[in-house]
Amino acid sequence: MEQLSNYLHVQAIAKSTISELKNVIKEGISEREIVCKTEDIMRANGVNSFWYHGIGAFVHVGKRTTISESGKGYKPSETLVGRNDIVTVDLSPELNTYWGDYARTFIIIDGKAVGVDTLECINNEFELMDGVKVEENLHKIFMNYIKPDMTFEDVYLHMNEVINQLDYINLDFAGNLGHTIEFNKDNRRYFESGNKTKLSEVTLFTFEPHIKHRSLEYGFKREDIYYFRDGKLFVL
Repeated sequence: MEQLSNYLHVQAIAKSTISELKNVIKEGISEREIVCKTEDIMRANGVNSFWYHGIGAFVHVGKRTTISESGKGYKPSETLVGRNDIVTVDLSPELNTYWGDYARTFIIIDGKAVGVDTLECINNEFELMDGVKVEENLHKIFMNYIKPDMTFEDVYLHMNEVINQLDYINLDFAGNLGHTIEFNKDNRRYFESGNKTKLSEVTLFTFEPHIKHRSLEYGFKREDIYYFRDGKLFVL
């Protein structure tokens, strides 16, 4: 794809922003403060707008992580991060009409955020860790399962069944698990029932399950952008 480098660039900004947030998110900081600091970091790295209803960072703290809502109505709260807590961050940077789309879940232990992708110094008995690991596993299953000739509906039905088998619930307010990346956000197509578009017919797409365990009160997010090249799947 000719413009792949532009998408790689803005997605790299999103990834580096999440890395910086590990030192920002800590006990006592509010949801609203996290949003402000996150958007400031992205702007400082060259992002000039936010494609998701003008929101650069969709942040939820604690039990608010189960909330699934359109960005049209989102307003960050004054909820403070606790000593042992959870924070979801979903980024929507845009640079010269090119999108980034990236989400991760932070676990707060003893007042500090632990590693997002490589979870170091973890107490395996801490129940919130399971959701992060399930998200990682879902992305691995997704990558091993999908093929270019599959439809978005095929993938949606299979991955929702996987989520159910793991005793988790899909929290997305519209029920979908991801979408295409488009110049116009209103043209997005989704991993949802009824979408017969084949993966080979689109350029870039996200996988972003928003889930909770049936017996817990916290939500988890993990989002990456994927694409096929010569039949092989890549992460942007």
